[in-house]
Amino acid sequence: MNTFSQSSIDKGSDIFVDFMCSTCEDKKLNNTADFYCESCVKFYCGKCICMHSQLFTKHVPFGRGDMKKWPVSKKVEDFLLKCDVHKDKNLEMFCSEHSEMCCTNCAFLNHRHCQKVTLISDIVTSQFSDLKHLSVSIQSILKEMKDLQDNQEASIHYVQSSYDEQLSRIQKARREINETLDTIEQKTLKEMKDTLTKLQASTKSEADKCIRLRDELKQLRDAIQDISDKNKLELSFIATRKCEDKIEQSRTFLNTNSLQDKFYITFQPNSEIVQYLSKLSGLGRIEHSTKTLRVQEKPNKVITVLRKSENNVKISSDSKECGITGILVLPDRQVLVVDTNNNNIKLLDQQYQVVSHCSMTKCPFDICQITSSEVAVTVNDDVKNNIHEVQFITVNNRQLVQGRKLQLLHRCNGIAFHQEDLYITSDTALFKYTLNGKLVSKMYEDTSHDYTVMNCAVSPTGNKLYITQFHQHKLLILARDGSVLATFTDPALQYPRGVHVTPAGQVLVCGGIWPDPFILQVDSEGKRKLATLGNLATLGMEKNCKLNPASLCYNRHTVSIIVGLDYNSIMVFNVQ
Repeated sequence: MNTFSQSSIDKGSDIFVDFMCSTCEDKKLNNTADFYCESCVKFYCGKCICMHSQLFTKHVPFGRGDMKKWPVSKKVEDFLLKCDVHKDKNLEMFCSEHSEMCCTNCAFLNHRHCQKVTLISDIVTSQFSDLKHLSVSIQSILKEMKDLQDNQEASIHYVQSSYDEQLSRIQKARREINETLDTIEQKTLKEMKDTLTKLQASTKSEADKCIRLRDELKQLRDAIQDISDKNKLELSFIATRKCEDKIEQSRTFLNTNSLQDKFYITFQPNSEIVQYLSKLSGLGRIEHSTKTLRVQEKPNKVITVLRKSENNVKISSDSKECGITGILVLPDRQVLVVDTNNNNIKLLDQQYQVVSHCSMTKCPFDICQITSSEVAVTVNDDVKNNIHEVQFITVNNRQLVQGRKLQLLHRCNGIAFHQEDLYITSDTALFKYTLNGKLVSKMYEDTSHDYTVMNCAVSPTGNKLYITQFHQHKLLILARDGSVLATFTDPALQYPRGVHVTPAGQVLVCGGIWPDPFILQVDSEGKRKLATLGNLATLGMEKNCKLNPASLCYNRHTVSIIVGLDYNSIMVFNVQ
């Protein structure tokens, strides 16, 4: 049997080969072949084909435009035929019961009791599948895998960056304490270093698997490109099975990892550390949280609703109809809702069933996440004591534990948190505070009417803030310094209440009064409406004038939007 000289070409895998001119190779020259003569079973470059045509006038060589008539390279053939388990054996059989290709060893070891093990040559009677379609599928998955790999590699650098950032906070806290802190400082630094090592090792393992799958997909892509037009039925069958198996593996890997969270490390200094120094075992809490890295943000990608469901959150101890004015999804997929009518915070599981609740002595209004296990809730007692607070709550083993409070001098409505800054709205102003309750600035104020600053949300980068103006029927977009960048109005934007920004930067706003409730998506610049996600019909409110949207939150774990209503329920919209 004749063999064919091949040279490797960098096309994304090690098995993509090109053929060399047979005549030139005899002369120790490396020239790529441009023609193949089936009669000679040889390859020729553009120069040598002239001499060949003069000598063999009846031979019909095939140029690169007819490469489907060229032979399959031995390297590609060996790659496709080789058993993945027994490298020295070729795939010869197919088990219909397990839908697996196997070599003779595999057939004996794993399929000897199967009734439907057939020679591949016996079951291949025609072109088995569209190899070009498989190639397109592989190419698409390769791109997704590359994006995922980039995300995973970025995560390694991101956790290191967060480590470096939090290290400076540790050092700053350390300078405020006397020499007796040397021992516990070392304990804290070791704990954080161990956390860094663990997180980087975990992410690197997934990145390595991603690289391996990408390499295998590239090899299969190049192999099927090489045999797609050569009518090699057996090879086509084997290639198809291998491609489908590898595509299934890759899709499973992508489904598990495409929305993979990115770890980062935070250090939370204890504000009372000096007073309780002798009782502490560390400078603060070392935690790692998850954060989705937005490598390619699409803040104006239109959200489409696929289906919806309604979930009742009323519990037996509720004396009034529930009014859900705040919603938050925790990293562990549990959901917190603020029931302002019954003065409580409710913890829901992943099926949106109430598993715990925390009663408040004052009226809660909104909620935001501080760390992976700590949240902040705005509360007011306007009737009796004129008290306005931010209550911190820790979620621990499905229990809600109230912690410290910040006493403020103005009403507390909406609340948002970004990079150590708390943004809190009153009825007419937006304030920025530190986590310790120090007022940084009054960012915006409008005293022309009631509820000119009702709820607020901050963009993922922190460069924009969004506030709803209830009676003015507007959504304001503010810059980081509080200046107004844009004012969004729309006929559907009547009495806006809740506003939320997804991790990708998509802006959602809800509100309205029956019979005109709404959920809108607005572009990130506040210039136009992108979509109406919910109205009277889609919210199922035709027969219930109490089901008005008061709050909303995007659940990245389930790719859904949770909407809090004024009447005992939350609506869950599965979206894409």
